[in-house]
Amino acid sequence: MSYIKTRKNRFWTPNVIKKVGGVDIGFIGVVTNATPQKVSPDGIKNVEFIEQAPAVNKAVNELKGKGVKSIVIISHDPGNEKDGVITGEVADLANAVDDEVDVILAGDNHAKVNNYVDNKLIVQAYSYGTAFEDVDLEIDPGTKDIVKKSAEIVTVTQDGITPDAGTTKFINDYLDMFPELKAPLGTTDEKILRTNAYTQETGLGNLIADSMKADLNSDFAFMNPGGIRADIPKGEVTFSDLAKIQPFGNVLVKLELTGAEVKTLLQQQWIVEGSPKTLQISGLSYTADFSKPVTERVTLLKKADGTPIKDTETYTVAVNDFMASGGDNYTVLKGKDRVFGHADLEAFVNYVKETFKGGKITAEIEGRITNINN
Repeated sequence: MSYIKTRKNRFWTPNVIKKVGGVDIGFIGVVTNATPQKVSPDGIKNVEFIEQAPAVNKAVNELKGKGVKSIVIISHDPGNEKDGVITGEVADLANAVDDEVDVILAGDNHAKVNNYVDNKLIVQAYSYGTAFEDVDLEIDPGTKDIVKKSAEIVTVTQDGITPDAGTTKFINDYLDMFPELKAPLGTTDEKILRTNAYTQETGLGNLIADSMKADLNSDFAFMNPGGIRADIPKGEVTFSDLAKIQPFGNVLVKLELTGAEVKTLLQQQWIVEGSPKTLQISGLSYTADFSKPVTERVTLLKKADGTPIKDTETYTVAVNDFMASGGDNYTVLKGKDRVFGHADLEAFVNYVKETFKGGKITAEIEGRITNINN
């Protein structure tokens, strides 16, 4: 998917040329092949996604036609590196595109990657500004081609750094205009982490799912881990801190599912091989046996009180509208009648206020999800 089309028109130019040190360097932008599953289906219903490698090669040919021989792909393609070997979507892209491409910047899965595939340098520096990619290119001014390339992933730390006074004032001036953003909602003794939310139950995931269930007074609630974007910090917790966790403004909806459909929803967590998206849940528990096929993996599916969830009974579930539209491949939710609740952030803030009343905020792993043979 080198670029995205709508009504047969491009949203933007798929490549640009920048002059660096007197030499033209071409940059090509691409999004991950999984984009249609990562964004709300309602938001892309008039958008066509095209094959990635052929589109990139077309852009490469355009650049070569303009005399550009130093080419970088800025991608949102995920990749992983183990024992010096890069795998994943970004590796597939490197193998499929023209050898005139020299560097590919990876993304999406927030991993550390710094190596070569098909003589193309691939780099990804984690996420959220915790590190940055320092890419060094040596270009022959005669041939205009990159003859040497390397990268260093540099860790960023704030320890011992004095905040810039001007920037701090700029931020505080805006916060002072909206004092509710700085109003404390409670405190924590330690960070409440989203770590491992893609693969297992987390305390933060439980807290968010509980807020969804409470907002719509549903039997169950399901929160997609990709919508949990930050941790609750240690110390004083404000509205702004919770807004960092749920920044998308999704609206909560209540749907009706049979017990069998609840089981299907849980199975759809693993529909993309090698890319689990463990739902954070409230009002129920289950065991996942990874030695079994996906359709047989969910066992011991129970309500919070220990009552088995029956295939033929109907239950109410709270999800966000992204999931309800089939986002992240949760297609079992599509087409269901909806009862709307608050925006997810509003529901989260309300729940924290009402539950902890400005005191200590806590969230625990409670055994809602049990993974075995994983």
